[in-house]
Amino acid sequence: MSVCVLERPENSLSPTVPDAYYLGDIRISPPVVLAPMADVTNGAYRRLVKRIAGPGLLVTELISTMALHHNSKRTYSMFDVTPEQHPLAVQLFGSDPEIMANAARVAVNEGADIIDINMGCWVPKVCKTGAGAAMMRDEETACRVVGAIIDAIAPVPVTVKMRAGWDYGHLATAGLARKLERIGVAGFALHGRFAVQGHSGNADWNLIREMKQAVGVPLVGNGDIKQPEDAVRMFAETGCDGVMIGRAAIGNPWIVRDVVSLLTTGKIPPPPTLEERIETALAHVTDLAQNWEEERAVRHLRGQLPLYISGIVGAPRVREAITRTVSIAEVRAVFAAYCARLKESAHASELIENSRED
Repeated sequence: MSVCVLERPENSLSPTVPDAYYLGDIRISPPVVLAPMADVTNGAYRRLVKRIAGPGLLVTELISTMALHHNSKRTYSMFDVTPEQHPLAVQLFGSDPEIMANAARVAVNEGADIIDINMGCWVPKVCKTGAGAAMMRDEETACRVVGAIIDAIAPVPVTVKMRAGWDYGHLATAGLARKLERIGVAGFALHGRFAVQGHSGNADWNLIREMKQAVGVPLVGNGDIKQPEDAVRMFAETGCDGVMIGRAAIGNPWIVRDVVSLLTTGKIPPPPTLEERIETALAHVTDLAQNWEEERAVRHLRGQLPLYISGIVGAPRVREAITRTVSIAEVRAVFAAYCARLKESAHASELIENSRED
């Protein structure tokens, strides 16, 4: 069983904020994790977040063990492990112990430092197979799956990402987590919502605190970290060992950067300029196109690229234009036209102000 080892520097922002935690022998520092997100945390985005923000741990999007079992080329391409991503956790989902164990071996061979088991996905197509959050309703299978994976890849650390339970009447986490800890799980991440909530309502951080008190291995808190200050508050209110940032980071890697900076220095950097936002969006799609066919990469990111300029005047017009793009050149042209309109608008405003002064 892995032992929770925390490091707290003398100049830490708060006594409740650790400098690092360990999963097996792997040091996670800073204790900030990019959450696994389907269709988001591909290799291109993981590299981008690591470069801009420097979180202590990256996690892949959830990978189907059944698809690996059937040698799906597209699924194998989801690994996309490169040196700058380490330490990296590969998240797997499935419900068959043997298939899960074999997939874990594949993931380790592909470069995974940690294997994370998905017991939190609430999407019906995952749960109907007995995987994801549905596994919390079958603790016997959950334990057999975890045990098979641990036996297959030891001493590589195995972690579990969970929801608070299936629904309000079935709070599963603390009891199941204790069973999994006895089997040898190195750590947990808990999203403070029930599976039936999806992304609705608010995450209940009290559940994270209760689970932290129930287990002796590191626990990462997840849910509703929307501002850097939320991360500090989560540490203080729950006693968690790390924080995990998910949806707030889609098209906004700077939220991860700001959390890391606040936790380590007590300061939040200036926001990115418009030019930095656009350059980052273009870097994202360009990198993804290196591993995918270009048109597929552009189509995949049509909904995410406009988020890089979310909240800036004229952003909805950019979003509408990008939905029609099929190449990086077209995406670049949309952003260039947008910048030109902004400059023209600013110039017109300046002329009006000067004429009023005259």
